[in-house]
Amino acid sequence: MREVHTERDSREREMASIVAAGTACSSSKVLLGSREVGKGNGAASASLAQCNGLRAVENLQMAPAGKKPNGFISTSAPKCSKIKAMASTTVSAPKREKDPKKRVVITGMGLVSVFGSDIDTFYNKLLEGESGISLIDRFDASNFSVQFGGQIRDFSSVGYIDGKNDRRLDDCWRYCLVAGKKALENANLGPQVLETMDRTKIGVVVGTGMGGLTAFSAGVEALLLKGYKKITPFFIPYSITNMGSALLAIDTGLMGPNYSISTACATANYCFYAAANHIRRGEADIIVAGGTEAAIMPTGVGGFIACRALSQRNEEPKRASRPWDKDRDGFVMGEGSGVLIMESLEHAMKRGANIIAEYLGGSITCDAHHMTDPRSDGLGVSSCISKSLEDAGVSPEEVNYVNAHATSTLAGDLAEVNAIKKVFKDTSDIKMNGTKSMIGHGLGAAGGLEAIATIKAINTGWLHPTINQDNLEPDVTIDTVPNVKKQHEVNVAISNSFGFGGHNSVVVFAPFSP
Repeated sequence: MREVHTERDSREREMASIVAAGTACSSSKVLLGSREVGKGNGAASASLAQCNGLRAVENLQMAPAGKKPNGFISTSAPKCSKIKAMASTTVSAPKREKDPKKRVVITGMGLVSVFGSDIDTFYNKLLEGESGISLIDRFDASNFSVQFGGQIRDFSSVGYIDGKNDRRLDDCWRYCLVAGKKALENANLGPQVLETMDRTKIGVVVGTGMGGLTAFSAGVEALLLKGYKKITPFFIPYSITNMGSALLAIDTGLMGPNYSISTACATANYCFYAAANHIRRGEADIIVAGGTEAAIMPTGVGGFIACRALSQRNEEPKRASRPWDKDRDGFVMGEGSGVLIMESLEHAMKRGANIIAEYLGGSITCDAHHMTDPRSDGLGVSSCISKSLEDAGVSPEEVNYVNAHATSTLAGDLAEVNAIKKVFKDTSDIKMNGTKSMIGHGLGAAGGLEAIATIKAINTGWLHPTINQDNLEPDVTIDTVPNVKKQHEVNVAISNSFGFGGHNSVVVFAPFSP
């Protein structure tokens, strides 16, 4: 294994760093960098870890020993022996950004979901604890071992996509266009307003985990059954993952930074993080950012069945997604799109925009562990949370709400909780809920939909429940808002999203204060 060195910039040098040196893995040295910010005075606390197949020495409660977590491809992780750690002694106090050119605010939101395309309806359904999971009828799933999901029905693009394009487009791009244009409308950035603005300073960063999966599958089917001459010319354009951002820009004339990010189920948060950094660097005034996905079709469902990742509770679809419950058996597929309008505070104030919330910061990290399994010690996730708070200028004590990734998988749910406990030493004031318990796992769109749920919690003072909480894991000692909504004034919120490949992402939101 190669030596890994962590370069530290000026901000990094202000913070505590833990540099751990481990003994050989196949005669090679491993250097591991990490830090933890302590409570109260922000003093750094050293952590001691021992790596054995990347498991920490802390007695973290996971699935029973010897029990293979449901839904994960098995490949063995490299085994390392002990790691020692040391920490420096001083940490700078958190400082939030003050420059209005670099402060990033949310001025619009748009979505397409299993509960429709209206934001208030979406959140009211969540508050009511209503499940959007049902049997799949988009295709004949009767021979599939999993026959249910968060399938969108009665979707309408009228007024947002012209009829000809609507018939051609993959649902992934239809959802993106509608959610994106609704977000622009919500931000008072309709076509007439946009025409008066410098659109070279307005960008689009909407990602997807799977891309145009229906278009791709149809193209492959045409090739196999009829030959290459029968492949539609739209096969490649409507399959590739960047097309959502491109089509939205084409329709609206937005000429700023434009691309997609594809980091599986962490995609939308990666897009928020990238968008905010474009704004902070002065490369854009506004970014339309989020995620989109439409994978409830034979290839998508069949592929995740093959990974053994899905719940098979066909008799009780609405009770299948049950984060942190002892009887969980895998995640439930969802779909849709969630998009935010992210804008510099200076620009928003100049145009008199309605500011919904503030994006304080974020972080992205990698587990560097396994294609599908999370690290049992939660190190990739805990470091991501810590770095997001550092980027936001927030201390752990300020955070009192976590919109968790919480997919309802055996390993993932507890790994996330263990990571949260590492960062937040006192969780007595924290509430944590799982949006996926009601809408399923939207894959690349999940972080977008959950960011909207997080911001609605900030705006309304009400947290939606985590439903199907019947038999909570004993190690989950944080309030999961079980089954019934709770009133809660959010001070600072984090929204977590993690993806296959070990991609971790955390974004931080708060009520806007001038």
